Amino acid sequence: MPMIQMKKLFLAAVSAAALSACSDTQDTSAAASGSEGSAVLQALERQGVTVHGPLEVPGGLNAYAASAGTQPLAVYIMPDEDYALVGTLLDSEGNAVAQEELEKLVSAPMGQEAWQSLESARWVPDGDAEAERIVYTFTDANCPFCNELWHSARPWIESGKVQLRHLMVGVIRADSAPKAAAILEAEDPEAALTYNIQNRESGGIDPLDSVSPEASATLDNNAELMRELGFGGTPGIVVRGDDGSLVRHSGAPRGSTLEELFGPL
Repeated sequence: MPMIQMKKLFLAAVSAAALSACSDTQDTSAAASGSEGSAVLQALERQGVTVHGPLEVPGGLNAYAASAGTQPLAVYIMPDEDYALVGTLLDSEGNAVAQEELEKLVSAPMGQEAWQSLESARWVPDGDAEAERIVYTFTDANCPFCNELWHSARPWIESGKVQLRHLMVGVIRADSAPKAAAILEAEDPEAALTYNIQNRESGGIDPLDSVSPEASATLDNNAELMRELGFGGTPGIVVRGDDGSLVRHSGAPRGSTLEELFGPL
């Protein structure tokens, strides 16, 4: 069965997306069976794509809502079911006609699930628990840009408008995990994180001689969640937008981006 064209189109469409897909609660096998077990859909799933279900679009096309990592995709099956197109369907005025359905079937459920995963993860608080905006960030104890983020966030933290929740990971240096464990296992993790930030130039917090199984599991879980959300390094920032959608930002935000993520002061 000819698959080369389909694979080229798929790879071009999602080359920038992580193929480690977030866990999805929907039954993808049922979605595939809706296309009589289409070999094209099965091939996409073998490449890491999650098929969420049929996608209603005009023009009589057989379409499916899918995702690769955090990237929503519209998959259009050709009449002979030997080929698929992954891309954007436009109307005569140049409008993307499947975006609203993709948001409903893919982006919104994935965003809700990701936010719940962040909430249930083990994180270190920074700021008022009653703050009107919660911002999650993946943090390495040796990361200079995480340090920059902490300092940039002070006006929002000190005003009580934002709580930063640091999901500690150990990905930069050999002592990143032992330092993260020292923060997690401190009597006051928030104070330990602050100490590490404020004393970065002199080495920060002392790493533990050994990392406990509990702290190691936390670091592994946080690192996996970071990858699932599409971040390749720290800081990786996640916040809810005004419309409830998930907003992701890689690296230390600067200038107007700070207000976009943290809200007005």
